[in-house]
Amino acid sequence: MDVKFDRFASAAFLAVGVLFMIGSRKLASSSYGSSVGPDIFPFVLGLVLSLLSIRLFYEAFRGKGQESRKDKLQYKPFFIILLSTLIYILTLETIGYVITTFLFLFVCFQTMERNKWVTSLIISAGFSGIIYYLFVNVLKGTLPGWPIWFS
Repeated sequence: MDVKFDRFASAAFLAVGVLFMIGSRKLASSSYGSSVGPDIFPFVLGLVLSLLSIRLFYEAFRGKGQESRKDKLQYKPFFIILLSTLIYILTLETIGYVITTFLFLFVCFQTMERNKWVTSLIISAGFSGIIYYLFVNVLKGTLPGWPIWFS
C-alpha cells in the first residue's frame, strides 16, 4: 500500500463524488410523481464514492507507519478498460443498453481474468438482462433497450 498515493487518490475520489452529488441535483426529478427519479442513482453513487474515499483516507492516515511496496503497474488492462468504457458511452444510445452493457462487461471481465470466458459470458448476460428488466418493468424507468434494426 502506497500511503502517499492512497491519500491523493482519496482526495481525488472525494472530489469526484461530491461533483456527482452536485451534478445529480441539476437533473430533473421524475415527472411521473415517483420518488425514484433520474437524479437519485447518480446522487447515491456520489455519496457511496465520497464515503469510500473518506474511509480510504482514514485507512491511509492510520496506516502511516506501514511500509509501502511498489507493484508493477499494469497499463494494458487499464487502457483496454478505458477504451471499452469510451466505446460503451458512445454506443449506448445507438446499440442499446442490453447489448452494449453485455459487451462492455464481457470485455472488462476478460481483461481481468482471461481464462474464465464462460463465467464472464453468464455474468455479463445475466446482469445486463436482469438490470434492464428490473429498471424498465419493475421501476418503470426508461433505458435504450434494443437497436432499431433489431426491434
